[in-house]
Amino acid sequence: MLPRRMLWGALVRQVAPRLTYSTAAQPQVKPKKTKFGPLSDQDRIFTNLYGRHEWRLKGALKRGDWYKTKEIILKGSDWIINEVKISGLRGRGGAGFPTGMKWSFMNKPSDGRPKYLVVNADEGEPGTCKDREIMRHDPHKLIEGCLVAGRAMGARAAYIYIRGEFYNESSNLQVAINEAYKSQLIGKNACGSGYDFDVFVMRGAGAYICGEETALIESLEGKQGKPRLKPPFPADIGVFGCPTTVSNVETVAVAPEICRRGGAWFAGFGRERNSGTKLFNISGHVNTPCTVEEEMSIPLRELIERHAGGVRGGWDNLLGVIPGGSSTPIIPRHVCDDVLMDFDDLVRAETALGTAAVIVMDKSTDVIRAIARLVEFYKHESCGQCTPCREGVDWMDNMMWRFVRGEAAVSEIDMIWELSKQIEGHTICALGDGAAWPVQGLIRHFRQVMESRIAQYNKKNPPREPEIEMI
Repeated sequence: MLPRRMLWGALVRQVAPRLTYSTAAQPQVKPKKTKFGPLSDQDRIFTNLYGRHEWRLKGALKRGDWYKTKEIILKGSDWIINEVKISGLRGRGGAGFPTGMKWSFMNKPSDGRPKYLVVNADEGEPGTCKDREIMRHDPHKLIEGCLVAGRAMGARAAYIYIRGEFYNESSNLQVAINEAYKSQLIGKNACGSGYDFDVFVMRGAGAYICGEETALIESLEGKQGKPRLKPPFPADIGVFGCPTTVSNVETVAVAPEICRRGGAWFAGFGRERNSGTKLFNISGHVNTPCTVEEEMSIPLRELIERHAGGVRGGWDNLLGVIPGGSSTPIIPRHVCDDVLMDFDDLVRAETALGTAAVIVMDKSTDVIRAIARLVEFYKHESCGQCTPCREGVDWMDNMMWRFVRGEAAVSEIDMIWELSKQIEGHTICALGDGAAWPVQGLIRHFRQVMESRIAQYNKKNPPREPEIEMI
């Protein structure tokens, strides 16, 4: 009989390989991240956001654009889409739909129709100015993104629909496209990969409604920019009656870097379901308005104080913030103290990330007038196709300016709330929702301001008693 020590050694030698294999097969659980931001320079995707370097092809190549693009294209659509899914990238145009899933809708058996990628560069949302920085200072990043995204969905061409007022941006973009064609990075046999892919620029006429994907497609086809009923969705019948995916500029532009560094790298930023880096616009009553790339889920207060120099007059002078462009509901200061800048936490705070255009208002702001001005914008930009939007937003606009003057009755606050609920969710596109949400945010958090305005007006203009005519 063997000694106990030798028996134990033999047992370990037999079992150890199996133990090692089973341990390695188990997924490693990462410690839960609790702090988000600031983003380090080596993790920035948009390295020429402020135009400090050459924006043409020579400068883009120095910054790492078009690096290993051929290898990415040759790996095929399934590999690209899988990396984008691993990254957790969600649409940066406002809706936040999972990008990998959206692109995968295009990978159906071919029925002979060509497929197209349409890039939404309209950017008509008040307060939003991130995409124009990409097109003006980093256009090759977008063009390379078009090629990678186009390969992911088997598209034969990309149409970049750019807002007509963006003259410098469209000019730089066209120059960059010409350079890419000349260097055989796009066009026939793009990057020497055997894949043919064209990129075209289409300038819009400045209609906000054309930021909606189906209205954009209608405009691209030369028709009035009015949203289509869905279904059919663009992935089935899009531009020119062919399968189409419409994606935001920022969403497309980050795709090559995700493929180069790996989806897991991108997923390492931000909270679960809110991963990656994000461009934030900070405007309004801050000391240094800016556009900055930061980690998702960074606290709103840190974002404003670190990058925008803080609120004018200090944080205590803050009245409220519109966190995601003009269509998202305003939140008051006590919510801004600890809210995180990501999709889920802003939904918890009864607002939305939207395009991440942060509009800061200090206590000098007439918040009722500010929201009334936004409603007036949506009234002006309504295409008039849906009755709840065409009529309801007009009524809301008239009522809001009466609230600005204080001429309304207190009971009308509940009336306009109900009106906004009758508009929200009852239209073909989300413009009606975008008009209703600012009003809802105002009533939710600043109802006492509205009531006080009405009381002040009534105090200065007491109702006259009816004169009794003597017979």
